[in-house]
Amino acid sequence: MLSRVRTGAMWGIEGFAVDCEVDVGPGLPAFLLVGLPDATAREARERVWPALRNAGFLIPDRRVTVNLAPAERRKEGASADLAVALGVLVATSQAPSLRLDRTSVIGELALDASLRPVRGTLSLAEAAWRAGATRLLCAREAAPEAALVEGLSVHGVRTLGEAVDWLRGANVEPLSAAEPDRAFDAGPDLSDVRGQAVARRALEIAAAGAHALLMVGPPGSGKSMLAKRLPGILPELSSEEALVVTRLHSGAGLRAPGRGLVRERPFRAPHHSVSRAGLVGGGSPPRPGELSLAHHGVLFLDEFSQYPRHLMDALREPLENGEIVIGRAAGTARFPARAQLVAAMNPCACGWLGHPKRGCQCSPADLARYAARLSGPVLDRLDLQIEVPALTSRELLRAATGEPSAEVRRRVEAARERQLARGSLNATLPSARLREVCALDSAGERLTVDAVDRGGMSARGVHRAWRVARTIADLEGEERVSALRLGEALQYRAYEARRFAHRG
Repeated sequence: MLSRVRTGAMWGIEGFAVDCEVDVGPGLPAFLLVGLPDATAREARERVWPALRNAGFLIPDRRVTVNLAPAERRKEGASADLAVALGVLVATSQAPSLRLDRTSVIGELALDASLRPVRGTLSLAEAAWRAGATRLLCAREAAPEAALVEGLSVHGVRTLGEAVDWLRGANVEPLSAAEPDRAFDAGPDLSDVRGQAVARRALEIAAAGAHALLMVGPPGSGKSMLAKRLPGILPELSSEEALVVTRLHSGAGLRAPGRGLVRERPFRAPHHSVSRAGLVGGGSPPRPGELSLAHHGVLFLDEFSQYPRHLMDALREPLENGEIVIGRAAGTARFPARAQLVAAMNPCACGWLGHPKRGCQCSPADLARYAARLSGPVLDRLDLQIEVPALTSRELLRAATGEPSAEVRRRVEAARERQLARGSLNATLPSARLREVCALDSAGERLTVDAVDRGGMSARGVHRAWRVARTIADLEGEERVSALRLGEALQYRAYEARRFAHRG
């Protein structure tokens, strides 16, 4: 007897449709699983056979061959367990097949025949819908996430027995999508930050244009405090962005089952000892790294100068393209990587360069070596580079409470609306449109010439400064980029010039 059951499998964070073909034929009792299963998928027999027995079904005493098609694509995980079990029951006439038409089945079986949710439920549900399925049978815990796919009727069951009852005609009401995780929470408020007017201004500009930001300052000056408040002044995720973030985190196995759409922007802060695969993705099978997990959110790299040079360089291309492509013999995986980078570091090896009370102990050679840890191409890609000085006791005591995050977020949202009306945020503005959107007057052109000829700024650095100037103008509601706005943008790249001065 032969049966076919639709299911799905994961590659990276993407799901794809799989046909589970089960043949129960003559021969000595055996179980053979083919179709490039990984180690977890190959263990299906050790889960399915006890589940069948404990649910009260008969285990076939003949040769059982299971093919996961397409055979040339690697299958990872236990998402096909339920499909294998139902395929065996249909092939041995212990369950009907009528309801399996245009139904996809996903779920991992426990030995007691209960059903467990699997990683990447949302991606698997979308793959099933794309392949023509109109119904999905899955673990009840995972059903609210799968129901985020419009047009797919999702039926959640708790056990293998309930799944068979559904095949026999039992009524299992389709479940609706889960509510969002919780109401939008801005997190730590920007009003907690006292003083640091320049840093607060740079943080607002970075949020408005999605610009990468580097903060340089001694320990305790507030760099981490500022970075953690960036998500709170960013706009709430749109429905499309929330679906992408939810799909990504579900595919990475970071979400508990039954949760709704992600509403808060991700904030990832890996330690500087992270591996290359952990930062930008990799492994076999490939998994997303911290950069991708921060997609549509913030990637905060504290102690930036402590990251190995090869990790810094690995960020360059993804930050430009907004995507990471990882090639393996079994296939190519693509991970989104449109994260906003915020980096923080000390001004020197001892950390006290420029501190009003504590003297720097570094020699000129130490300063040069420390400056060399950041390559020019990496610095070029950091749109805003600011110094966050330590506050004196007088400044600390007299500093007034700053604006709350909600006030700043309103200006950021208005600036982003102006940018999106032109087609994209300024940080991702196509180069072909840069001169058109950032048209300069004669004073602005003189500032640009001076930055290149006297300041040694690269062409990429100039273009970054223009983008920042455009964002400043958008925050002010101005149509043109004036020399005043460009001058402010160039000031936010002053650290680069001083850094190379130390190297010299």
